[in-house]
Amino acid sequence: MSAHAIFDHAPIGSTIAWSDGTPRPLARFTRKLAAWLTNNGKGRLIRKQPSRSMGNLSLSASFTLHEADFGTGGVVAIRVHRSFSLDSTLHFSAVERPAIGSVRVLDRVGADAELVHLASNLAAAEEWLSRHGYPRAVLQEVTADEVGAAVVEGRAA
Repeated sequence: MSAHAIFDHAPIGSTIAWSDGTPRPLARFTRKLAAWLTNNGKGRLIRKQPSRSMGNLSLSASFTLHEADFGTGGVVAIRVHRSFSLDSTLHFSAVERPAIGSVRVLDRVGADAELVHLASNLAAAEEWLSRHGYPRAVLQEVTADEVGAAVVEGRAA
């Protein structure tokens, strides 16, 4: 799939993989492997941003994936996000969609909202939110209608 297809069809919370199409080098080639890992990986879709203009500057539409968290003892020290422009030449695929009945915890209302947690149900989302305290958070349930719309429109993402 192209970056456009992911932007248009994959719902927030989906697991997305990206690849440049090259084979993975052997582990002993550490520099080549590090370069390969830059262009090949997967993450959870947490944000879609439409194109926007600021004066003479025009930014194309993009989407952001949450790739990893690093820390110890349950404390996240570094969170790795990766943003892709719709002009990207990488190949993308939707590995997994959020399950029906799961609940997205978004950091705010509106089109610029970012997924901060994907819970298995409403009770788990409310419990997570009580411990993490996002004051403007919005809970959004993944519905069968959302999944049904993808099937009717022929989307497999």
